[in-house]
Amino acid sequence: MAKGHRSQIKRERNAQKDTRPSAKLSYARVSVQKACFVLDAIRGKDVQTALGILEYNPRYASSLIKKLLESAIANAENNNGMNTENLYIAECYANKGPTMKRVKPRAQGRAYRIEKRMSHITIVLDEKK
Repeated sequence: MAKGHRSQIKRERNAQKDTRPSAKLSYARVSVQKACFVLDAIRGKDVQTALGILEYNPRYASSLIKKLLESAIANAENNNGMNTENLYIAECYANKGPTMKRVKPRAQGRAYRIEKRMSHITIVLDEKK
């Protein structure tokens, strides 16, 4: 059990929070594996280059991630007062979400299981020093 008053514990927890601008997309209807192909292409790049990559990437996940990146850029401008020219993608990752289980009928009374996977995608930005 933690020592100290409840408000003191909350203050310490808030002091440890990451203040970098970020955006999160929950329950995206794309599998983690497919989202990671796109995320690997933009990781560590500056935001203008990343937006260009996402614009011309043919994968479905790139349109979702482009919207998410634009949201993170807006958060950096409005909430943190950062300049967009100095921003780069510090972290981007996809975590596994819930799976919708469906059944597809097959011949002779059999059924195949269809799994429609979801993911939670996160993008964290930072300023170049």
